[in-house]
Amino acid sequence: MTVHVARVLLIESHGPEERGVSVFILSHTLYLFLVADCKVSQFNSVNHPDFQGNSLTMDLLLGCLFIWKLLRTYQEESASPVPFNVHMDMYANESLTMRYTKQEFATMVLGIVVYVADIGADLWVANKYFHEGQYLWCALTLATGLLSSLVVQYFSYTWFKDDGTQKLSWISSVHLLQAGIFTRYWAALKCGYQAAFKTNNSEDGLIDGCTSPIHKSAICAMTDISMLRLFRAFLESTPQLILQIYILMTSDSSTPSQYVTIAMSFCGISCATVDYQIALRKSLPEKKNFPGIFSKLIYLFYKLLTLTSWILCIALVTILSITSLILLVFLWLLSICWVLKQHTTFCTSKGPEIVYRTIVGIILIFTFFNVKGEKTKIPLIVYYTARGFITAIIVYVCMSCKSVFNGKIYLLSVIMVVIITLILGIIFLISYYAYFHPRNFYTQDVVDGPGIYYTQEVIDEPGSERTENCRMRGFLMQ
Repeated sequence: MTVHVARVLLIESHGPEERGVSVFILSHTLYLFLVADCKVSQFNSVNHPDFQGNSLTMDLLLGCLFIWKLLRTYQEESASPVPFNVHMDMYANESLTMRYTKQEFATMVLGIVVYVADIGADLWVANKYFHEGQYLWCALTLATGLLSSLVVQYFSYTWFKDDGTQKLSWISSVHLLQAGIFTRYWAALKCGYQAAFKTNNSEDGLIDGCTSPIHKSAICAMTDISMLRLFRAFLESTPQLILQIYILMTSDSSTPSQYVTIAMSFCGISCATVDYQIALRKSLPEKKNFPGIFSKLIYLFYKLLTLTSWILCIALVTILSITSLILLVFLWLLSICWVLKQHTTFCTSKGPEIVYRTIVGIILIFTFFNVKGEKTKIPLIVYYTARGFITAIIVYVCMSCKSVFNGKIYLLSVIMVVIITLILGIIFLISYYAYFHPRNFYTQDVVDGPGIYYTQEVIDEPGSERTENCRMRGFLMQ
């Protein structure tokens, strides 16, 4: 009976805490049985001299042995960083999240259209500046576009190479022509179409399941493209946005289209950060997805408002003096030092890792970036405390040097927007992490590193079933 009770308590206990309570209960139960056994033995020895023992003694011995094993299990589980039920939750979460949907396929198609339209808009703006005689602005617009394109093509080709993709010489030629991203889009669409629209079919070799390899490959491809779009947002869209605001503030006249363009650029950059976060969380089973549309909106407003405040501050600094942009260089160097201290190993070789750290340093100028997927409460507090301190200094300097602006802009209005958007952004940040941030199944810090990459073989073998994990494991932007 004791063994049966102990077995039931062991099975029904979830986690080391409940099993500890089970050990406590069973220990005291065995003590009571032991006392009762002594009394029974004394009674039998007096009234029945030929009595040889009773089954209760054997039951107690077996119970003690089982309790000893239970204690060993409890000690080992307490020392383990991940309880058994956490692993089960991770598997259950994977079955819920690792599914590529038709909505995500439609979003991917829309992403291609937006990408092409953005390139066309950049060329149109550069051509407009050129015909107006603004050769410096034209050159800056083209330079930022070319820089972001080179970085995107470089990482795209590097990932194809790391994944062991065939026809690498053809892929390298396409990337040299700055069209490699379209190859990746095409591969992602082919894989995504199979995952989203094809059902269980033995001829296609597909599995109609949440965790089938085709779904994982489609999600990983989507995550790769989201990260490349994130790089492009902060290497091209953000510098061009600062340039547009600078031109608007220093020009004698303005048009409504300029304000609309600036507002759309702010939203585009913010949406790129949210889109990447959603795709990344979907690709990692141990990371919970956003709990509903409201949490996504809170995260979007946090990014949008903090970015708006900071980019307006940078624009004010450039109006004061172009040499004031040395502040950005200083912040970039400081960011790179912090990234180096984290000892990131996101890439498989030294060259791409250096480029990666340089890019992250640029992103950190504008928004917080978690480079290793670790707990970031302290770095996040330090980052936005420093942001608030620097913003206060810039506001004070601008108010002290009103004559520099010469009535070109409504300085007080811009400063009010800077302060209000920063305060609201911090409020949304606190609200998000306090009430809406998904709690991970695996609470231990996840180490950044190459891990096991998935192989995107859609170009050569659309039906190829690879079960490796995404390259983004342990890489989380907060």
